[in-house]
Amino acid sequence: MLADFVRLSLKALSERRLRATLTIVGIAIGPLVLVMMSSVVGSYSNYIEERITSLGQNAIAIFSTENYRLDEEDLNYIRSIEAVRRAEPFYNTQGVVKRGIEDVKVSIFAVDYSLLFEAVGSLKIGEGAIPSERLYVIIGWKIAYKDNEKYFSLEDGLIVTIPKIEGGKIAGRRSVGVRVGAILEEYGGALIVNPDSTIFMCLEAGKSSLGMDRWSGILVLVNNPANVKPTVSILREYYEDKAQIIAFSSIAEAVSSVTGAINFINFSTSLSAFAVAVAGVAATMITSVMERTREIGVMKAIGYTNRQILLLILMESIVMSLVGGSAGI
Repeated sequence: MLADFVRLSLKALSERRLRATLTIVGIAIGPLVLVMMSSVVGSYSNYIEERITSLGQNAIAIFSTENYRLDEEDLNYIRSIEAVRRAEPFYNTQGVVKRGIEDVKVSIFAVDYSLLFEAVGSLKIGEGAIPSERLYVIIGWKIAYKDNEKYFSLEDGLIVTIPKIEGGKIAGRRSVGVRVGAILEEYGGALIVNPDSTIFMCLEAGKSSLGMDRWSGILVLVNNPANVKPTVSILREYYEDKAQIIAFSSIAEAVSSVTGAINFINFSTSLSAFAVAVAGVAATMITSVMERTREIGVMKAIGYTNRQILLLILMESIVMSLVGGSAGI
């Protein structure tokens, strides 16, 4: 009996191909929009989370503020926290490198190299080795290359223009000469810190070469990613508003929650497409019934019950819904 109803439904739909096709297209739009938007948002969310967490799932950066200066006392306190495995200061500034006829804006980080590569495990050296002398630096891929053309090689000299610091304030600009000791592999897009456009130098060079007399911040490594949140809570309770504390894993969680909200909004928006599909199916079925009054009368005359006729009409809507839903997905 059910097979007969399916066969009769398909026959009825084939007799009204245009109307059935348009209804099926309307049904398919709902799941198509939902799947498409969810896929796009999910892909970007995963990419952003991956980029952030690749900067160190167990890393915490503590930045000095204008009104608070991090010093040895802070470093000793941070190292005394049970979950902290390592903590080292760093210097950070912006500069300009002359590359051919163009000026390239770069970030400059003076940090302990071993801590840097431990915190950012996906950071790899493409050419050269970790420098052992202050004069030598590690440069990002986009500084050495542009459009696959190489501008800087190992042992090449770089002239970096940086802010001149006097009394903790910028008092003009000055140039610093360094040599290329290593070139990083291409890292890809990143948030907060972009290794491809960064010059890394040893911590000692931060004070001597950059002329900075105060730390920009302290880079902290926690012994386990699960201890990042408790450690951040301890630090924020201790420093309150005196220092800026950033945990890359926390940013990834925030991104995840935002994209989750966007997914919910997309789902809610897609419901309107489902509502249109339901209205389209209902309109098609009502029109079909009104056009087939004579056919329904003949069916009742040969023995079909009202329930069987209703089931036949419902089967047509089910077939269209299944075809449209499958096409949309």
